[in-house]
Amino acid sequence: MGGRHSRNKGAGAERELAALLSEALGVEIKRKLGQAREGGDDMQVGKFRIEAKRHETLAVMQWVRQIEACCAEHHVPLVAFRQSNQEWRCVIRLRDLLPLIKREL
Repeated sequence: MGGRHSRNKGAGAERELAALLSEALGVEIKRKLGQAREGGDDMQVGKFRIEAKRHETLAVMQWVRQIEACCAEHHVPLVAFRQSNQEWRCVIRLRDLLPLIKREL
């Protein structure tokens, strides 16, 4: 797959995820343009810094390291990914997930 095709697929994944988040949360979530050149996250929702990936071959730990490298201490790194004909899934650190679960108890 060529560089342009990969960039277009990545931008499409970011737009898709941003639209889903916007609809579910009731606020407009925008992609961070230019982040690929700067090595940052794709979008930010509150303290969550999100890396969006649309790949058939999963490289989850590589993506986790990528998002963690750009996060400040008070941010929550999150990788959202999707393969063809699959739903979006997320990877988050357990220490960041536990407070979210605890609120439901």
